[in-house]
Formats: sequence, C-alpha cells, structure tokens
Amino acid sequence: MASQTVATFDAALKAIYTKDAVQNMTYKDNPLHALLPKMEGFGGKNLPIPIIYANPQGRSASFTNAQGNKTPTKVTDFVLTRESDYGLASISNEVLLASKGDSYAFLDAATTEIDGAIQAVTRSIAISEYRDGTGNIGSVANSSFTTAVLTLSDVEDITNFEVGMEIQMNASGSLRNSGASMPIVAVDRSNGTITLNAVVNSVITAAATNDFINVEGDFGEKISGLDAWIPSSAPGSTPFFTVDRSVDPTRLGGLRYDGSALPIEEALIEIASLIGREGGSPDHCFMKFDKYSDLEKALGSKVQYVDLRANAEIAFRGILVNGPKGPIKVIPDQNALANVAFMLQMDMWKLYSLGAAPMILDSDGNKWLREASADSVEVRTGYYAQMGSRGPGRSGRISLSS
Repeated sequence: MASQTVATFDAALKAIYTKDAVQNMTYKDNPLHALLPKMEGFGGKNLPIPIIYANPQGRSASFTNAQGNKTPTKVTDFVLTRESDYGLASISNEVLLASKGDSYAFLDAATTEIDGAIQAVTRSIAISEYRDGTGNIGSVANSSFTTAVLTLSDVEDITNFEVGMEIQMNASGSLRNSGASMPIVAVDRSNGTITLNAVVNSVITAAATNDFINVEGDFGEKISGLDAWIPSSAPGSTPFFTVDRSVDPTRLGGLRYDGSALPIEEALIEIASLIGREGGSPDHCFMKFDKYSDLEKALGSKVQYVDLRANAEIAFRGILVNGPKGPIKVIPDQNALANVAFMLQMDMWKLYSLGAAPMILDSDGNKWLREASADSVEVRTGYYAQMGSRGPGRSGRISLSS
C-alpha cells in the first residue's frame, strides 16, 4: 500500500487554500485592507497614476488678459514601484513521517504552519497600509538601555509585535550599529513592553531614546501607506514616486487637521468640512480602537451603527457620522496609527499588486519546497504590491488627543 507523501497531500492543501479562503483569512480583523479597492494586475516595471492638480488658467473677464495669461492643465503622475514581502514556514520531515497515514494529523500540521505564514504577511501589509514605508512599527521610550526590556512610546503600538520577531533599531534614516538585530522573547501587551534575549546595549550599543523599531530586513523596504501619502506635516520638494508635492501640498499630499484640543466628534466634522471644501466626498474614517471607543461614548444615545461587508463572509461594524457630503463610516482598526484618524474618499485609493496580496507563492505549482540545508519542507507566502491614490487631496488625517 502506497504511503502518503507531500505530493499526494498537495491536492488537499489546494482545496483548503483556495483564493477565497486565503482572502477571508487576510481580510478578517483588518478593515482597511479588506475594504481598500484592489487591482491585482500590477505588471511591468512601474505603474504611473496620473493626477490633475490645476485646471488651465486662460480665464479673465478681459479677452486680452485671458489670452495673454493662458497656462495649460497641470498634470503629474505618481510612478509607483512594487515592494515585496515574504512569510516563510517550515515543517520537519519528522512531523510528516509521524503523521503519515493520518490525514487529519498531517493537515493539522500543514495548515497550522501555512496559516501562520499567511497571517504574518497579512499583518505586515495591513500595518504597512497605515505607515510611511520606512518599516517602522513603533518607537522606544527608554532612557536607559542596560536592560533587556524596551518600553514603547505608545502602548497602542504593541499590537505590531510578536514573540520570535527579529528587530532592529534606527534613527535619522539610518540603522543603529549597521543593522544589529535581536529577537523578542516576551511581549507585555498591557504595559506596552517587549523583552529581548539580552541586554539591549550589549548588542545595539548606539540605542537611544525615541529610536524607531523595525523588523529585520524591513527598513526602507515597505509599501508607502497613508502616513506617506498624507504625512503629518505638509510635504516638501523631496520627490515622492517622482512627484514634487510642494507645488500643491494639499492636492498632492492630502489635508491635515489638528483636532487634539477638540472633542473627537467635532474633530471629525472639521476635517470632513475641509475635505468637502477641496471637492472631496469622504465616506470612510479609520482609527484605533481606543479612539473609536471615545467616539462611541461621546455620541452616547445618538450613536448610529453600520455594518460594512468586505465580502459575503467578512463584515465590520462601524459608527455613522454625518458629514457635509453625506454619512461617513468610522471603523476601528488595530493597525491604525495611535492618536491619528484617516478620513478617506475610498474610490480615490487602491492597493496595486502583482497577483493577490498576500498569496501562497506557488508559481511552479508546488506549495512545498524541500529545504536544501534542513530536514524539512518549506512553504512560501508573500506579495508584490504598492498602495496608491489618484486624488490624495480628497482625503485627510486628524491628530486626536492622546
């Protein structure tokens, strides 16, 4: 009687990891990623997104002046390039042999590792969709580094960290100690601390207060999310996907509003009015759970809930806030930035990818690869993608009270 092998079980794995099944795993608990429009045909070297930021200006009550002052339509394009991201997992041959002939045991071992790899990449892209492309997922508040414990500057960022994650520290656009890295051995999610495998300054000797943290290999290599497209201060002349946004920081770099001194519901109304003034029709707003709770409590008996569907199986609950262009759906997301809300006109945004993001990387038809230097097989997941907007000036960010 023939033994079960990786090859014969590959068919079963294909039945489990259909596109819809992987999509549902990806969308669960990641509202922005789930609701963001997708374009999965990002082939070629790059992808230009043209944008008109000024109409022709040959206009005057005087024909002579109109003719003399003619200027063409101001058009530019964001030339997107893809970023790649990977999640790999291994299953030892001993586990495969121990479960031989027991399909349930085999599938449990296989799906546990594959699910974990998919979830790791999913969290990576979902976090990146809010951030600036640097790979930073938090910063440190420590005044001393003669300890193995790092305290995050904002406890809300603790959701970005996992036991086993290999991290680096950086500041002023450079990695500390040529990229020296350390693994996380414990995470305290209540107090916002992570414990490393040794005293921090024994490995990262230049570590300093307010340094940023990134996963090893991520520094400067992540997709440019909302924090890059709508930065906290007006963008300067440094090219962003080849565009000098300083010529019109609002239309090319979104709106900014400091609502930290206002009740949260008033801050949302103010930014919605500013976006409306610029011709935008905001319809979604994303924020951390603690700020969503503040909004819910502030509205009290006037709160109106809404359910949003990403697909037939995945839905998210939000709160409706009335804006000048219609109702805005406010949605909590664990991946959002602390003390910041992003209000978006969603049809102006898209995740552009080469294939699904994420996906199991099996272009050769095999979900499994025999590892050359280990007694195991490997599964690879990942994506090749970039986030883009054809009208960032129709969306905005709000600074909220801490």
